[in-house]
Amino acid sequence: MLVTGANGFVGSAVMNQLQGLPGKKCIGAIRDASSVGSVKDNIFGVGHIDAHTDWRAALGSAGTVVHTAAVTYGGGQLGDEQKSLLTKVNVDGTLALARQAASNGVHRFIFLSSVKIHGEESLPGRPFSASTPANPRDDYAVSKWQAEQGLREIGRETGMDIVVVRPPLIYGPGVKGNFASLINILAKGIPLPFGAIENSRSLVSLPNLVGLIVRCIDHPGEVNQAFLVSDNEDVSTPELLRKLAYAMEVRPRLLAVPPKLLLWGVTLLGKKDHGLRLLGNLQLDITDTVNVLDWEPPVSLQQGLEECVGNGGYE
Repeated sequence: MLVTGANGFVGSAVMNQLQGLPGKKCIGAIRDASSVGSVKDNIFGVGHIDAHTDWRAALGSAGTVVHTAAVTYGGGQLGDEQKSLLTKVNVDGTLALARQAASNGVHRFIFLSSVKIHGEESLPGRPFSASTPANPRDDYAVSKWQAEQGLREIGRETGMDIVVVRPPLIYGPGVKGNFASLINILAKGIPLPFGAIENSRSLVSLPNLVGLIVRCIDHPGEVNQAFLVSDNEDVSTPELLRKLAYAMEVRPRLLAVPPKLLLWGVTLLGKKDHGLRLLGNLQLDITDTVNVLDWEPPVSLQQGLEECVGNGGYE
């Protein structure tokens, strides 16, 4: 089995989980093998990921590929160089790997996509499902959607199973970005102006996401489709912050600033996309995932948050 992005946030967690299971021989692919700090016979460096990457040595005799390697950028306007890199890595690199995997006898290709291919915000009471039409709104989401379409074509041509997993915001030990910033702000007792927000958002803990990926590896049935994944517990932004603060054993300081005023302020600061993520709805319906894969998220939202901050990974 090959896991790409094996030193990344998701890929490393998948590797750790699989290496602890009996009968699982797991190979990891990363861009620079010297970055692991010591020689490991199950880690291959593949260099830059694009249409010309040679994956043959890493693929070996793998029967399954879990492809987590990707370039990620937040919302907002991207430059031409950033857009080009998204295409080279997320689209061209993914499809090159899939073609080589199929030629090498791989029978199942699991692709970590994003729920962002459905859009940035779900309507109240109308959560996204796997059948929700694609509506990617930024360049990152577009690149994931283009990769999904290309993978399906390769699957039709070669008979290789194509399994797509679409997560929302992923959190867990070592999380970075905006989620890590919120943790540090709460730890420092800085007031946050989010107390009046009334929205509903889905998240997924790293253990739940990894559990679903492992289920997709082993599931014997027809899994040639896209699966949405979440903790199956939707929360508002202030509810999330209170649960996170509880896990950290700190008291949240939430100010009830009107959401319209908040949006106006973040727009002035050029952070409208970030503001919409805090203010808007993004709900997922994972009923199909639960039914088709006979799977339930094993970790609750509160448990996931406690695991996320349990190592004291905040300042």
